[in-house]
Amino acid sequence: MASDLIQSVYRRAWWSLVVRGLLGVALGVCILWRPMESVAAFALVIAIWALSGGIVRIVHAFDVRPVFSQWWVLLVDGLVGIAFGAAAFYYYPDLSLTFAVVWAAWWLMLTGGLAIYAAIQERQLGLPWGWTLAYGIVSVATAVLAFANPPATLVAIMSLIAGFAIVSGVVLLVGAYKLASVKDAVAAAVRHA
Repeated sequence: MASDLIQSVYRRAWWSLVVRGLLGVALGVCILWRPMESVAAFALVIAIWALSGGIVRIVHAFDVRPVFSQWWVLLVDGLVGIAFGAAAFYYYPDLSLTFAVVWAAWWLMLTGGLAIYAAIQERQLGLPWGWTLAYGIVSVATAVLAFANPPATLVAIMSLIAGFAIVSGVVLLVGAYKLASVKDAVAAAVRHA
């Protein structure tokens, strides 16, 4: 009985890891193979994400209305999401891609500024601060470059997505392999217990 349960759980987990791993590797390869189509799809994903996220937040706002006095903040957030999603479809792909570039550049600027502030605090406390400062400066410089060259920023974003997809896909496939090699040992241990 326990052995059958382990076999069932194993099969589901193994197939899940293999399918997700193969899809991750395939997605990364497709992005690298067809970069322009991938950028267009990325813009579409941003628009769909904003629209669906806005709808979910509006529904959630009305769900929490009886217990949360600031429910209207979620409502406004949802309306903004829907407005952005609709505008992103109307101005496809320009608005979505502009959003991606601006969001990435501001994220780099903010994390760089916080790292520089942290380095100053570390120095005042007598802690090692050089690497934190270097990270902050590189992050701020990268943000300036991201604002100055949006096409390069899109290439970097798509390259990061492709790299993450390939690496995570390989990690999932390795996990499936490891799971397969451990399965027999676990089943044998359950039989002996």
